Amino acid sequence: MLKSMTLKEKVGQLNQRLYGWEAYEKTENGIELTDTFKDEVKRWDSLGFLYGVFRSDPWSGRNSETGLSKKEAIEVSKMIQNYIKENTRLKIPVFLSEECPHGHQALESTTTPTNIASGASWNPDLYADVQAFVAEEIREKGAHLGLISTLDVSRDPRWGRTEECFSEDPFLTGQFSAAALKGLQGGNAPKVASNKTLAVLKHFAAQGSTMGGHNAGPVSLGKRELYDIHLLPMKYSIESGAELCMAAYNDLDGIPCHGSEYLLTEILREEFGFDGAVMADGCALDRLLSLTRNYEQAAAWALESGVDISLWDRVYPHLEEAVVQGILDESVLDRAVYRVLRLKEKMGLFDDPHPSIELTSEADKRKLNLQLATESLVLVKNERNILPISTAQKVAVIGPNADSLYNLLGDYTPFKTKDVGITLLDGMKQVFSNEVTYATGSMLTEALSDGVVQAVEAAKNADVIVVALGGCSTRDFSTTFDDNGAALTGSNEMTCGENMDLSDISLPTPQLELVEALRTLNKPIVAVLIQGRPYSLTELEPLVDGILIAGYPGEEGGLAIANVLSGNAVPSGKLAMSIPRSSGQLPVYYNYRDAAFKEDYVNENGKALYPFGYGLSYAKFEISNVTAEVGNQVIVRGKIKNMSDVRAAEVVQLYLYRKNSRVIPRVKELKGFTKIWLDAQEEQTFEMVLTEKELADYVPGAGYQMISGQIDLLIEATDFSEKIEIKI
Repeated sequence: MLKSMTLKEKVGQLNQRLYGWEAYEKTENGIELTDTFKDEVKRWDSLGFLYGVFRSDPWSGRNSETGLSKKEAIEVSKMIQNYIKENTRLKIPVFLSEECPHGHQALESTTTPTNIASGASWNPDLYADVQAFVAEEIREKGAHLGLISTLDVSRDPRWGRTEECFSEDPFLTGQFSAAALKGLQGGNAPKVASNKTLAVLKHFAAQGSTMGGHNAGPVSLGKRELYDIHLLPMKYSIESGAELCMAAYNDLDGIPCHGSEYLLTEILREEFGFDGAVMADGCALDRLLSLTRNYEQAAAWALESGVDISLWDRVYPHLEEAVVQGILDESVLDRAVYRVLRLKEKMGLFDDPHPSIELTSEADKRKLNLQLATESLVLVKNERNILPISTAQKVAVIGPNADSLYNLLGDYTPFKTKDVGITLLDGMKQVFSNEVTYATGSMLTEALSDGVVQAVEAAKNADVIVVALGGCSTRDFSTTFDDNGAALTGSNEMTCGENMDLSDISLPTPQLELVEALRTLNKPIVAVLIQGRPYSLTELEPLVDGILIAGYPGEEGGLAIANVLSGNAVPSGKLAMSIPRSSGQLPVYYNYRDAAFKEDYVNENGKALYPFGYGLSYAKFEISNVTAEVGNQVIVRGKIKNMSDVRAAEVVQLYLYRKNSRVIPRVKELKGFTKIWLDAQEEQTFEMVLTEKELADYVPGAGYQMISGQIDLLIEATDFSEKIEIKI
């Protein structure tokens, strides 16, 4: 097929210029394909990709009236494929690509917990099960590619896209990235099943370490930090079958990732063995023009570096002219086109671009979604065992995040009808049999006239006050957008999400003033933090008796929170990102190098308020008989017993500390974990295995290598820590 293609058709296969929602219009005669779409097909006699046909959000302008229902989406996807078949010479089906950062960003799709919540579950297997039904929802509508953030490691919570990250840790991030591939794509299968999608993993690489937490900002990293932290998730993903990834907006050592042959060819393909395709981020190729001042030069630079597929840019249409002018060798173009055609074959597009599939039931989807939301909740404070709250008690639910569904959902969220989703107030009313009172109290960043007075009045007869605080990533039609869909200005007090970076991650003053007023009632207060980033909680912590970290828990989040607050479920999440004491501490990630330096400031403790891996339970666990067997691999075994009368889960974490090296070691590095569910008084054995992959370290010029020497193994859990020294 490649040999039979014209130069124009080849360029068309790398083309993803259109905003897919502009490919159709609703008319009096029904849904019709637009001239914009038809002209693009005619221009190239081919179309490789079409992005976001089913996307629904304020940027696309598609809502429940102007967007596509599930039934309409199926119709439109078939119309598009039929038009391609009937109006192109080679009849190559088009890839339909869609966003699915936490569920498909389309109407009638399930919104799941965002990554900042999912990572805190420490349960990649459960996350994979959730992604499996997300894949079904994408394929059912007729799309094939799911764009999902899995590769970014958050090192600075000022960054607005922190909500798209699983963790500050590369190993935990890598496990969830592999789980996303398993759920969406089916792992490393030779053919993608009819109910799976190809996953496009975002973003490669180091976007989580930009200067000052600025979105797409400059990155200053040494090679060890790049390899140790930011490349590992992609390496794990390649081993799990990754076929597509997206380049990052940032630079590395002054070279844009989209123009870095070192990153996209030498490391990704030659060293890591990736043989899939690389997609550009939205309009990112246009940014190369500031350096080349020439479209053809920019196009050749990106393609030669390893970017195969465009996204909304003005640069890749000039690939044809770059070849004609002799700037680009056509064999480089052929290489990229081959990668695209191979993936279309793997996806089964040449057989049937829209196969029928079996679907998970709505009840099972809700059950899985609720379970992930529940396991993602992290209890970090429970003074005097204020939690769980008896369902017979009177509860006041107060705060700006108490009764707003969209505030539970995060950025990149589709429109929701009123009957979908459960707010915290809804969940509390479902679970608590006695009186539940409510008041907003304040907005997220602004005070409300009489809001505090009304909140105190609503809470004065309650036995316990639950106050829902934090932030939100909610967009609306007042939001202004950049060409790539990033918000330029917020809406509804949007405090997180793409381009919503903060210089100060303290809780806004109106929220603190609300809690201070409620504190005068001398009643127990439990704070629920619904948020897309860790906030510093130093000012809040002494004002409340309990703190539950919720991230953005998705459309079942309100019920999940209510179940944990009531004891219907036992908290089992652990922090996947450290919670700082103040913005001035940043960065405050746990796995820094163990250098001789003054960790505390003159005016503040240098350690996080609540560290990575921390999380409380209503249960008590006893761990014993921990041993390490050293051979071709290291096997850590032990026993764990639930000493309580409730079913609960504990996460046993395995860290290592490298010794006898001329490289300053990190204070500890996560290299294994297991989440174990135990019935009341049940005892189980556990096992964690470290292979060469986990034990390897970066060696300049040689990549990841096993290094012999002394290692301390650190086995940690709630109220448990044990060190075992081994030699490998």
